[in-house]
Amino acid sequence: MVYENAGRMCQFTLFLALFICFLTGWVSPLHAGENSGVDLAPARSRVFDVLKYGALGDDKTDNTEAFSACLKAVVEAGGGRMYLPAGVYRGRILIPAVSKPIPSWITVEIVGEIEPSPVFGTIGSFPLQSNGTIVKSLSKSGPAVISASSSPHPVYGEFSAVYVVIRNLDVRTFDDPGVGGIDLRHALQCRIENVFVNTGVYNVQASKPTHGTTGVITPACNNAALSILRNVVVTGYHTGILVNEHTDADNIVIASNINGLEFLFAHHASRFGRVGAYRNTHHVTVSGRHGFSIEQLNTEQPGPGQTDTHNAWQTLVSDVNDPKNLGIADIHFWVVEGNVGAVWKFTCIGGASIQARRIGARPAARK
Repeated sequence: MVYENAGRMCQFTLFLALFICFLTGWVSPLHAGENSGVDLAPARSRVFDVLKYGALGDDKTDNTEAFSACLKAVVEAGGGRMYLPAGVYRGRILIPAVSKPIPSWITVEIVGEIEPSPVFGTIGSFPLQSNGTIVKSLSKSGPAVISASSSPHPVYGEFSAVYVVIRNLDVRTFDDPGVGGIDLRHALQCRIENVFVNTGVYNVQASKPTHGTTGVITPACNNAALSILRNVVVTGYHTGILVNEHTDADNIVIASNINGLEFLFAHHASRFGRVGAYRNTHHVTVSGRHGFSIEQLNTEQPGPGQTDTHNAWQTLVSDVNDPKNLGIADIHFWVVEGNVGAVWKFTCIGGASIQARRIGARPAARK
């Protein structure tokens, strides 16, 4: 009886070992390469390290050519990830036009090493960090730091057949910038996540922008437009974010811009979750007919003694600037005044079709 039980135990142990090997891939129901019909060759990596294409994150080298060589390889592979290890990279990232979908439009990712530290506020003076992955252009004019090229043989209009993903980057220009931060108007779709677009100075000390540049531009109206923004901070530009159609955004900060969010003409509506708007001349500007909603517009305007001759331009003129009444929108807001606290102030220029309601207030009765 003892030997019989021992035999059964050995059989059970062998069965259990084989079962575990099967689950972990050590044993296959078909011997490797034996009529399985499955290609067991290792997949080609879709990650392209910019350092292997000659880029240097030394805050000295112009990496524009190295970036372009890396992106050329990404496009030729049918899409992939351009990876930038921590460092300060000077130059521009110019995403080449894709004219022939492969087999449809392709995904081009531009990804830094870690999420940046967004430095912004309403008072004081704090230096910007030099950690993580910083892409910086000090050019006085020309394309944005990151831009998608228009296509000479387009899919729709002048659009390039790319879905652009930008993640974990500090995108930097200079005070009163002559170039923009991220311009994806010619891309079909985009996702921007954990990105800090700034002018190299703490936003309260920023000079008044005079060149009409923009921190972020989402893809313009096209047959496939889709823009997803998450954890994006923009400071120090004429316009923080230029919003085209189909934009879905959350956890957005726009600080010390003349126009925080600017909504252009759109066939389809856009949605914003929480938006922090601080020290903009106009928090929301509407320059084209656009339907949109902002679920929480959390603002702070400078209080007594919180501006000087240099940053007086950051004094609030309007929360909503829609002089031609082009916006069709719902906005829930909460306003704080520096050195005062929460106040019930909300200034609209125009905005006849924009319903703005303070958080907690009763909705207005419908007529």
